Amino acid sequence: MLSHILPKAEISIRENLNWLYILRNLMLFGVVVTVFLAVHGLGIELPMNQLWLAIFAISMLNLYTWLRLRTPEPVTEHEIFSQICMDVLALAYLLYLTGGASNPIIWVFLLPLIITAIMLPQSYAWNMVIITSCVYTVLIAYNVPLPALAPHAEHHSMSNLTPEMSLRMQLLEDRRYFNLHVFGMWFGFVFSAGLVAFFIIALAKTLKDSERSLAEARESALRDDRVVSLGTLAASAAHDMGTPLGTIAILAHELAEDFPEHRFPELNQKLVILQQQLNRCKQALSVMSASAGEMRAESGKVMLVCDYIDDLLKQWRTHKASTKLNLFISGTVDMQAEIIAERTLTHSLINILNNAAEATIGDAGIEFHADWTSADLTLKIRDFGPGLPAGLIDFAGQQPVKSNKQGMGVGLFLTYTTIKRLGGTISFNNLESGGACVEISLPLLTKESVHDRSFHG
Repeated sequence: MLSHILPKAEISIRENLNWLYILRNLMLFGVVVTVFLAVHGLGIELPMNQLWLAIFAISMLNLYTWLRLRTPEPVTEHEIFSQICMDVLALAYLLYLTGGASNPIIWVFLLPLIITAIMLPQSYAWNMVIITSCVYTVLIAYNVPLPALAPHAEHHSMSNLTPEMSLRMQLLEDRRYFNLHVFGMWFGFVFSAGLVAFFIIALAKTLKDSERSLAEARESALRDDRVVSLGTLAASAAHDMGTPLGTIAILAHELAEDFPEHRFPELNQKLVILQQQLNRCKQALSVMSASAGEMRAESGKVMLVCDYIDDLLKQWRTHKASTKLNLFISGTVDMQAEIIAERTLTHSLINILNNAAEATIGDAGIEFHADWTSADLTLKIRDFGPGLPAGLIDFAGQQPVKSNKQGMGVGLFLTYTTIKRLGGTISFNNLESGGACVEISLPLLTKESVHDRSFHG
């Protein structure tokens, strides 16, 4: 729920705090396991009361973090750094009770440093270097030494031991300490190497995703620039063609009066057709001007999907009344689903239908498949023609191409851009049975989207 109302930067910082919460849980688990192995496995006597007090303090800090993640207040970088500093102090107290710098797991101070360097800006990382270095230095001089690994040796009567036996036992004890230290350093290296590799792989993946997102954004920006250029060119063309078409319309009207139907029926009929086509051109130019400039009032209104599809096909019928249309509607559709009926979307779908009608050979017509749920709409438009050219199908719609007999030109590029801008997807396929199929998926108006629109509005 918070992701719908928080800015992206705040969401990222909150995710860092959640990661810190998870890593602290892992640290708690590791501390408890290590203490258990040291006491019951190696027989080392440790100040358990003080150790459990430190573990309890870390647990209380993590409980606070868990509750903090469930509050709407923004998380700051300073707050995360403060919590990491408290982790460093807790680790310092644990190490103070268990040998200080001589403890083989002293490498654990690398963890808060790595976490700070990954989650926070560079200045925080250098401050953490200073803090951990100072704590490490203090632990060299001030600590509670680790007791002997074989405490039962203290109960032996030293008077009963010869100097050689006493020296041998001391060497044996030092050897066991050395082996423990070597094992701790080995484990520290393996653990640190795995942790660093994990974070580096995660960072590399994040960088690759960022580069991919930037590339897609750059491609989208270039496509939008082309669309803006085409829109500007369309408005200019509509303005320049308005006067010649007006002149031709006046001349056609005068010719129709000079050649009345009762005297020149055949010529007058041709002039009527010429006037009708001129009116259609003028209407198309007016729509082009409106689309390039301010959209009409009815653009973007909310409609039921079933009503929108019915209205879409009615508009297309005015241009292609003679084309056979085979309509297939899924029987499991949500009749209450709604869509934002933008004019640009309607033009895009009509353009796909026109391309399919022009590509179809003979009287086979075209197929229109519609299926939708409460969340998305899927349309499939199939023709029965030769299919898309092999050199076009891989990048169809992604850039303007030279128009051919099937009408696959700038209109398809504008259609592709419109579908992408609305958050949908469009794909082109040649079918083995013949013809091409265009599949379009569009998001529908859900309760969440209505809430977001009203919130941002």
